[in-house]
Amino acid sequence: MKPRTSHGQHSLPGKYYESAEIWQLEQEQIFRPSWLLAGHVSELPESGSYFLHEIGHESVIVLRDDEGKVRAFRNFCRHRGTRLCTENRGQLGKSIQCSYHAWTYWLDGTLRGAPNMHGVAGFDKASWGLKPAALAEWRGFLFVNFAASPRPFDKALHALLERFGHWPLPELTSAHQTVYEVEANWKLIFHNYSECYHCPTAHPHLNKLTPYRNTENDLDEGPVLGGPMEMSNPDGSMTMQGGRCVPPFAGLDPEERGRVYYYTLFPSGFLSLHPDYVLVHRVQPLVIDRTRIVCDWYFHPKAIATPGFDPQPAIEFWDLTNRQDWTLCTNAFRGIRSHAWEPGPYSELESQLAAFDRHYLRTLNGV
Repeated sequence: MKPRTSHGQHSLPGKYYESAEIWQLEQEQIFRPSWLLAGHVSELPESGSYFLHEIGHESVIVLRDDEGKVRAFRNFCRHRGTRLCTENRGQLGKSIQCSYHAWTYWLDGTLRGAPNMHGVAGFDKASWGLKPAALAEWRGFLFVNFAASPRPFDKALHALLERFGHWPLPELTSAHQTVYEVEANWKLIFHNYSECYHCPTAHPHLNKLTPYRNTENDLDEGPVLGGPMEMSNPDGSMTMQGGRCVPPFAGLDPEERGRVYYYTLFPSGFLSLHPDYVLVHRVQPLVIDRTRIVCDWYFHPKAIATPGFDPQPAIEFWDLTNRQDWTLCTNAFRGIRSHAWEPGPYSELESQLAAFDRHYLRTLNGV
């Protein structure tokens, strides 16, 4: 086990959770140039399937085109800026049409038609296609980037590249999705996920399945942080009864079958790999004091198709745990906003929070 240390750090000052200036700086320095976890290829089963990914004023359409290629485009018409897709997900036809003036685009982004523009001097349809957004795929998961010239994905999140090969991540599909909105700043959601210091008190059931000291961190610096936790029952999983919903993934070794692996992907998600399913949280800051979390329970399609398949024990377990955590985050946010509050010292059980803060401050300051 690697030694854990919080390096004597204290939690961030209150201004980082309530300053409008810092919130705006986060949009410019963190969310706009970072690779953001947007979804999974299974959400785009056929040509014309799409979903939106939105942060602040930015919106991207992620779709599958007529040739089966996954693409990402800025969600606005090139004419007057109207949002093209307003539903969070859906099925397009052969093209995308603006509801305002009927400019129409093929699924590869090229402009198909622009009514009454034929007489405009110098107008060239080839120059007015949809604006692409940077898109990367890692083992089935799709990431978008709003920067004009983003840092390459394999350099920005290089810690992911050679990991989790024993899990069939590209083949998985979501058996259930729950969307939460939490009245707390997004960083407190990351902090809460990154430690189990609170587990004996707040999550007695979770702590029984994975005692809070049964943890180690194999990534403790940078944008990807986390590590495994040993389960009390090496033949179990994180469910209401502690058993598995389905047999473990075929490629896992005995050690992997007895663990859960928890990682944060700065600044947009959590990846929790169980022996029989994968839990993914996507974190979307809405405003300074409210955060949306989209939570998916991913299983293998063959398991889902098996007669009697029942993911509810896993869904109920994490829904219970999530709601307990959101209450903690909301209460922490309320306390931090007091003028009398001052940063407290991190324990050695909060070393990942200290690591998150270091990376956060470096990124915020453009280092």
